[in-house]
Amino acid sequence: MPTLPPERAPMPAREPHRHRGAAESFGVDPERYDRARPRYPDALVAAIVAAAPGPDVLDVGVGTGIAARQFRAAGCRVLGVDVDARMAGFARGGGIEAEVATFESWDPAGRTFDAVVAGQTWHWIDPLAGAVKAAEVLRPGGRLAAFWNVFQPSPEAADAFSEVYRRVLPDAPRNPWDGSALDGYAPLFDGAADGMRQAGAFGEPERWRFDWERAYTRDEWLDQLRTGGDVGRLPPAALEELLTGVGAAIDAMGGAFTLRYAAVVVTAARADAA
Repeated sequence: MPTLPPERAPMPAREPHRHRGAAESFGVDPERYDRARPRYPDALVAAIVAAAPGPDVLDVGVGTGIAARQFRAAGCRVLGVDVDARMAGFARGGGIEAEVATFESWDPAGRTFDAVVAGQTWHWIDPLAGAVKAAEVLRPGGRLAAFWNVFQPSPEAADAFSEVYRRVLPDAPRNPWDGSALDGYAPLFDGAADGMRQAGAFGEPERWRFDWERAYTRDEWLDQLRTGGDVGRLPPAALEELLTGVGAAIDAMGGAFTLRYAAVVVTAARADAA
């Protein structure tokens, strides 16, 4: 499978897991979230399933069940945990068993798993406490796998969207379209890997990368845009101006565009395989 070279780095200074309120903001509209958020490449799911010793999966930050349903379709038995009761309720509606708790405080009640996975959520977990908890519930040889979809826009789309963000949100702490998104995610990847190392229960973390793409219409992208944590907390007037500007940029590109993604997995197996 494709890999990224491992890198050692200190735990990042920017620690999203300390901002629990942001993590709990996504459940305002779970239907939109489930409809609009991108799925994960089938090859990513298959690689994790193949590397795990069995089919029992714990999905941390299960959300509406997007990744959980993909693992279930791959033959796994999935239990989800989420801090947001609204998201967990939606996942249950899709047939995914889900419990409500922060992962760090969640009571496994003696249950163990072959894989602990986290799609687009591990940065909301304390990376060391989360790795320690994962090691406690993993069976011998079980695998912890945190993964993220990272957008890789064309220069045309990046320039157009970046200009809208600069104009509408000039005081925002970051513009997601300026610079490399993979560079922006690097502290999350490094933090996850360092947490696994510091937990003392895993082999050396690996990074896997799966490139894929998705075509978006104007309305599909604006629907997805509303599900972002930063955008979802904008004042209504600023949100409307941002949506109008991004919509006009997509119209100028012909009313649709294709966005490339790099799906990156940070993963390690529990070291005691016996």
